[in-house]
Parts: sequence; C-alpha cells; structure tokens
Amino acid sequence: MLDWTPDLSANGAPRYIAIADHIERDVKAGRLSAGDRLPPQRLLARRLGVDFTTVARGYVEAQKRGLVDSRVGQGTFVRGRGRQAGPTGPSRPELVDLSMNLPPEPDDPELLDLMREGLLEVSRDLVPLLRYQGFGGSRADKDAASAWLGRRALVPTQERLFVTPGAHPALLGIFGVLAKPGDVVLCEAVTYPGMRAIAALLGLKLVGLAMDEHGVTAEAFTDACERLSPKAIYLNPTLQNPTTLTIPEERRAALAAVARGFGVPIVEDDAYGFIPTEKISAFAAIAPDLTWHIAGLAKCIGAGLRAAYVVAPSARAAWPFAAALRAANVMPSPLTVALATRWIEDGTADRLLRFIRGESAARQKLAAEILPAGSFRADPLSFNIWLPLPAPWTRSAFVEHTRATGIGVVASDMFAADGKPAEAVRVCLGGPTTRPQIRHALDFLAHALSEAPETVLATL
Repeated sequence: MLDWTPDLSANGAPRYIAIADHIERDVKAGRLSAGDRLPPQRLLARRLGVDFTTVARGYVEAQKRGLVDSRVGQGTFVRGRGRQAGPTGPSRPELVDLSMNLPPEPDDPELLDLMREGLLEVSRDLVPLLRYQGFGGSRADKDAASAWLGRRALVPTQERLFVTPGAHPALLGIFGVLAKPGDVVLCEAVTYPGMRAIAALLGLKLVGLAMDEHGVTAEAFTDACERLSPKAIYLNPTLQNPTTLTIPEERRAALAAVARGFGVPIVEDDAYGFIPTEKISAFAAIAPDLTWHIAGLAKCIGAGLRAAYVVAPSARAAWPFAAALRAANVMPSPLTVALATRWIEDGTADRLLRFIRGESAARQKLAAEILPAGSFRADPLSFNIWLPLPAPWTRSAFVEHTRATGIGVVASDMFAADGKPAEAVRVCLGGPTTRPQIRHALDFLAHALSEAPETVLATL
C-alpha cells in the first residue's frame, strides 16, 4: 500500500473531484504506477481531514475515468491509464445493487451439481414439454405442489389448486375476478410495490390500513370495512416486504374474524412463508373458505422460475379465476414447472431453502454488527432491512448519496399505499451480491447514518 496523500488545498473543485484529479495527475506523472494499491478509504479520509464518503466518491470518480479498479475485500488499485483508455471507453464502477429483494444465490458446489442434475433429467423429456399443456398443472405437478404446500399445513383438493406462471399473473387474475374499476381493495399502509402496480392497472382504489409492530390492526380493518365496503384485503403476512414484520397468530385470527364478519376475501401473498423455521398458520389454514393463497417460488427457490401455486377458497370460486388466467397467460412454462416439480421431488428445493436460510442469517448478522443498534428493522431470516432515516436525512437525499457512491437502495415512496411516505429506505441483502460487497456497502451506510447530510455534502 502506498503512502499517498494528495494535497487538496490548491484545487477549487469539490473535494471528491479533487481526489480523482490528483490520481489522474499522478498517474500521468509516473508517481502512481499500474498495480499500486491506494490507501484504504477510511485511512485517507483521516489523513485529509475529510468525510469517509468524500474519499469513497473520489475513488468512484477515478474508476469512472478508467484510472483505478476496486476489488471488494482487497482495495483500490491503479490501472495506470486515464480517460483515453481503450476503445470501449472508461470503466464503470459496478453498482452494489441492494434494491432487489431476492434470495441469496447458491454458491455451494454440491448444491449447484444437484440443481444441474435436475435440469438434465428434465431435459431428457424435452419434446413433450414444448407442447401446450393442460391449464393449472398436470397431476404430477399438482402432487408436487401439494407436497410443498404441506410445509405450510395446507392440504387443498386438486380442484382448488393451480400451478400458475408466477405470483404477479396470479394476483392479476384474482383481483380481476374479485373487483372492478373503482372498487376499494385494502392492504397494509406500507405494501408490496407489485400490488400497487396491479391495482393501478385494474383501476382499483388501494387503501392502506394503519399498522403497529404486529402488522395491520383489527380496528383499522373493521373501520375500513364499515366505511368503504372493500372487495378484498391484500396481505403479505410473513416477513412482509419491506418492513420484514410477521403477523403473529393471534393477530391473524383477529383479522380473519373481521374478514368473516364483513364477508371480505383475504388475498394472502405468502411469498416468504416458507423461509421462517418457526411456522405460523397461514390465513388459508385459519380461514380457508375466505382466502386466496399464493405460494410463489421466487423467494424460496429462485426468481427465475416464475411459478406460483394458488389455492382458491373453493372449487366454484376457482372457475372464473381459471378462465381469467387462461385468457391472459394460456399456461405457465412447462419447462419451468417441470424443473420446480423435479427439485421438489428429489429434495433439491429443500436444500435450496436451507441454503437461503443460512446465508440470509449470515448477512443479517453482518447488518447487526455494522449498523447502529436499533437503527433498522429486520428479521434474522429476511432478505432485507427496513431503515428509517434519522433527521435531517430525507429519503431522496439518502438514495442520491448512496447511488453516487455505487450503492443502490429503494426509497419508501415505492411502498406507500396512500398518504405521505415515511423517511425510510429498503436495503436488500440477497441476490448475486456477495458478502464482502454487502459488508462494504453496510460500512458506507453506517457512516452516512452517523453524519448529517449537510456535513456529508460539505466535504464533497
């Protein structure tokens, strides 16, 4: 590591630009050579008497100019060539994308081999899988779905069970049956962005209900039923996106009782229901005759599968749903469904689920170690944290600040059903992002949270 400390006093540009300018000047003058390791960001910040984020942005700017490469866990190294480097232009710093709520991607060689073996087995029967299939899934696919749903203590008849091309088409079909444009649908005050998009597409009025630490309150639900005559309530009750809260059993029973009293269907988006090891009864088990249950595979196996199992409240209710989904989607991809069935049958899906739990727990432990205690909400097995911002940070300023340093997070605006969004952001810890990348990003977030925005901006 070099003992490199630039003099910023003679440069009138913002300090992070001045750092990048000095790197470029010293590369051209030969004072910095290809392969030289620059000082760690915190060390250089102390030497210069500036904010850590100023140095971080300076190194990002230098990487944009093609001057340096940043290697997570190793440091920042001089490339030895500047703006004119290469016909493809300067390199771009890779965004540490903490914006997509995905499960951690498997990297265990044995597990990856099992996944490939399943894919190979499915490919042996490839030609029939290129044909149109019967809607809702074959008997074998429904048997696998039933086995998977058994983990949630659900045992639906095959007439009530459908294999669909993902949770979004399922939600679109369900709400297309339950409501018409202008009708009211209830949800959590802070809700899944996909539900907001579906409500907007169908012309539904989405009304958010007050929440406490256990989720939607029975009082808020009752009041909305009395005033608004809703057509349904949408709930993401386990590891809720984005708050990570799980509605406890007693609250679920209370909400189911309100729904029954007013005859309001429950649409249960159980995307994360398979993740916790301590199981809480699904709404479909508490009130099966009222509940549309959606068990997507995106969060418990992989988003690319695009498959979800839907349990209708009755065979009769399922008829118009099946017609709507068939008209819009014809069928789920037979290849995708066959792979999901194979992985469930041979135990690969269970191995994936165990990996996701273990890796999620390790990443949550990192967040607990690095971020200030009590500064965020999370579950030990959730894929994300919900980060309320200390004043005077605003969500827009915080998102802009993190993105300028190559870290992507999501502002609360995306999740607000109605009303003013909270000053908060969602930070995701899963997907292809590695643990070293997450540690680096969390270090940056922790530093930003400890500083007022005007202090951070004053050093740039």
